[in-house]
Amino acid sequence: MWRRNGLSIVLVVLTVLFLSAQAVTGWNVHNEELAQHGQAALGFGTYLTTGHFSSATFENWESEFLQMGMYVLLTVRLRQRGSAESRPLDPSEEKPKLDAGPAPWPVRQGGMWKKIYGHSLAIAFLSLFAISFALHALGSWRARCDEARLENLPVPDFLEHLFSSDFWFESMQNWQSEFLAVLALVVLTIFLRQKDSPQSKAVEAPHAQTGD
Repeated sequence: MWRRNGLSIVLVVLTVLFLSAQAVTGWNVHNEELAQHGQAALGFGTYLTTGHFSSATFENWESEFLQMGMYVLLTVRLRQRGSAESRPLDPSEEKPKLDAGPAPWPVRQGGMWKKIYGHSLAIAFLSLFAISFALHALGSWRARCDEARLENLPVPDFLEHLFSSDFWFESMQNWQSEFLAVLALVVLTIFLRQKDSPQSKAVEAPHAQTGD
């Protein structure tokens, strides 16, 4: 179990750990804001249903899924000489590895099923991005409405908030950082190595070697 699924298990544990820490600290921050306006504190369960929590959560998930979806698509056609994250410049250097075993069901079915399956990774990431974007927009709007009520200001409607600078500032500050991180990975793997990591070329590999 551990040997076969250790990476997924550790990543799930870390995700739950940090999401829980975000929820607890966000709960404290939100209650401090309520106290400053003379409002009663919220229970932890109630806080998890607020726009404050959902906006902060899905704002980050949205950018992560956008990053991975775009990365999957961009690496289909684009290359970076010397990067471990790029396919080889010469198609003849690509050597697909197929272990023994049955092909996935859509491949065996062929036709449209196989075609869709051939793009399923990008479809999944971009679908998760769209869902996260929608939940971020809804949570951000609810949070903004709560802030407006606390400050006795007019409550914006959803479309007004969706096209506001506030909402897009929330998104853009995450989107740019995600693509910067991918850029750093693509470029740094040209010159730097991490022994035994599948994200790195072999330690002995020349800088000009493209792909892993």
